[in-house]
Amino acid sequence: MQYRTIIRITGLLMGLFSLSLLPPALVAVIYKDGGGTAFIQAFALSLFLGFILWYPNRKHHKDLRTREGFLLVVLFWGVLGSIGAVPFIFSSQPDLSMTDSFFESFSALTTTGATVIVGLDSLPKAILFYRHLLQWLGGMGIIVLAVAILPVLGIGGMQLYRAEMPGPVKDSKMTPRIAETAKALWYIYFLLTIACAFAYWVAGMDLFDAICHSFSTIAIGGFSTHDASMGYFDSTAINMVCVVFLLIAALNFSLHFAAFTRRGINLKVYFKDAEFKALIIVQLVLTGICFATLYHSGIYDSPEETLDFALFQAVSISTTAGFGTESFHVWPLFLPMLLIFSSFIGGCGGSTAGGIKVMRMILLLKQGSRELKRLVHPRGMFSIRIGNKALPERVIDAVWGFFSAYALVFVICMLALMAMGMDNITAFSATAACLNNLGPGLGEVASNYASISDGAKWVLLIAMLFGRLEVFTLLVLFTPTFWRT
Repeated sequence: MQYRTIIRITGLLMGLFSLSLLPPALVAVIYKDGGGTAFIQAFALSLFLGFILWYPNRKHHKDLRTREGFLLVVLFWGVLGSIGAVPFIFSSQPDLSMTDSFFESFSALTTTGATVIVGLDSLPKAILFYRHLLQWLGGMGIIVLAVAILPVLGIGGMQLYRAEMPGPVKDSKMTPRIAETAKALWYIYFLLTIACAFAYWVAGMDLFDAICHSFSTIAIGGFSTHDASMGYFDSTAINMVCVVFLLIAALNFSLHFAAFTRRGINLKVYFKDAEFKALIIVQLVLTGICFATLYHSGIYDSPEETLDFALFQAVSISTTAGFGTESFHVWPLFLPMLLIFSSFIGGCGGSTAGGIKVMRMILLLKQGSRELKRLVHPRGMFSIRIGNKALPERVIDAVWGFFSAYALVFVICMLALMAMGMDNITAFSATAACLNNLGPGLGEVASNYASISDGAKWVLLIAMLFGRLEVFTLLVLFTPTFWRT
């Protein structure tokens, strides 16, 4: 294990991350809200710690193997999530405890969107901007940006990319060189953010809210600058902008890359993709169920208003964003639990969404169908195909392994919360919301996580990391084989 190389890279990444603490300080100067001091202090601390890690190991340049890649990814999220908590610790408004500061930071960086802060409308603009910036950086994975830059410094990046990128097939990349791939992803991500901010502004948001919400929308994070979330704006136009860009961000970014190339625009790429079609079908079915149930219950005044609420909430929860136009936990019958379960599906592999991912769900269904066919035809040979391509058994095995590990982590976290005195519904929904990187839950965590115990917050923080790193990346560190020479 190349420990000194890992420490050197971690120091460089900390130094790079420290730059993200300067924009909120600038926002504090612009709005004169007095919140900039905490960010300057955090910037100095992060830069100093990064230098301490980098300088003694600056001459250690070794190629990263797969094991080092996994360890570095986990260290990266753990260290940067901790550094990200420093401004919350130093800030007097909001006045957060150590546990709450770490919870808020990791929730933002993992794009979970679970918050312990009450009174967002009265917070300094710098803090509000910082929360959204953390989500935006975490949405694509700061590490992909690092992969694009660090090869210039002599650091190989493929191992990091394979450990970080979501999706069942880890060896695929869009361009021959990993740096080009990472840069292409960030170009797409950046352009989508600009387009989303402009659309929000045109729809009626002020510039600050438009920028902040574009960060959390494209990252599928769900943070808002207001306690009422999207319900604060009470605008169908803003809701539709949010829905459109959530769906775009929930698609595999390799599809965007393939559709918008130097040769021109080719939208047929989307409609040929099985995962895209499955995602749209899930959204239509979920919206239809919500609309029919709400309309029959007579909660809203008109079919148009009912459709607005049903479509927005279905897309927001199922893509694991967690924005709200109102509290969906008060909806009638089975709808709240249905929406929580929909977050397990999440978005497409290679997107900024959480959850198990649509592609894995497709493969699990196809595998179940194949087993039923084998019961009827024991000697039959059935392959699992996506489009015209038969998938190797190794991919199917990996999906089943992921699903079993996901279920195991879920059960352990939920039981741990129940052991701390949390009721069943709250424990189930909080675990689902954090492991799926969703944010809002049911019961005690329907609005925020401020009232739960510190121990429960640390359990959920770990669940966020498991969800963001797709379970295996973190779980592999707990196996003896990983550390064996």
